[in-house]
Amino acid sequence: MLPRDALGLGLRIPYYDYVFEHWPDVDYFEIISENFLGPAVPPRQKLARIRERYPVVLHGVGLNLLSHEAIDERYLDDLCRLADAMDAPFFSDHLCWSGAHGMNHHDLLPTPFRPELVEYVAERIDYVQRRVGRPFAIENLSSYVTFQTSTMSEWEFYSAVVRESGSWYMLDINNIYVSSQNHGFDPLEYLRAIDFARVQQVHIAGHERQADGLIIDTHDHPVADAVWQLYRQTWAMSGGFPTLLEWDDRIPPMPVVLAELDKARRVRDGQTYE
Repeated sequence: MLPRDALGLGLRIPYYDYVFEHWPDVDYFEIISENFLGPAVPPRQKLARIRERYPVVLHGVGLNLLSHEAIDERYLDDLCRLADAMDAPFFSDHLCWSGAHGMNHHDLLPTPFRPELVEYVAERIDYVQRRVGRPFAIENLSSYVTFQTSTMSEWEFYSAVVRESGSWYMLDINNIYVSSQNHGFDPLEYLRAIDFARVQQVHIAGHERQADGLIIDTHDHPVADAVWQLYRQTWAMSGGFPTLLEWDDRIPPMPVVLAELDKARRVRDGQTYE
């Protein structure tokens, strides 16, 4: 496991030149697994250079855990090889489905929250974790719809999946805030349901509020003040966790991103960060 106070950054292509020149003071990097599963040599060579200096964890978008289709064994083979090459402390993916009937929607799609789906997805998660042989952390989504057929809250469903599968939380604080605003629930009620001893990592990121009030998880802005406040409350109630900043679009120069990540240290120490 990473140190509980570790600060990491989602590795993106615009960062490479800066990293190789300056080797910044970052505790670890997180990669999007699918970007490195193919045969292309240059990306793997660059990643190998970074792995010489930093721990690397894997974050995927392709497992399609809540689909009715079988887990893709060729995908798992590639994922195992990547995790072994990086000696990854853990890997993660999302509590969602992303494709059906042979079609990939290239989106992270929600499901109803029901006990029978807990059992179904927990079995699949347990299989993936045993197959890869490393701790497997599951991320909560930001969501924009709810289902009338749900019989559980999101946090009840999420916690039951982690508990029944023997996996871990990949807890996204921004996603909790986004969903709480979109659906009108108390984010602290959500957080009180989390077993923080099972949290491998926390994500923070920026979002965008639309003209109609809907909040979209865009990862193209600095972290919002309300999310920093929720992060501070989460840190206080948890005992600590590795923290990773995601910035995926309209990416500013890396010193700006590093300064945004450093706010997390000041926030959890009770300092101002402006």
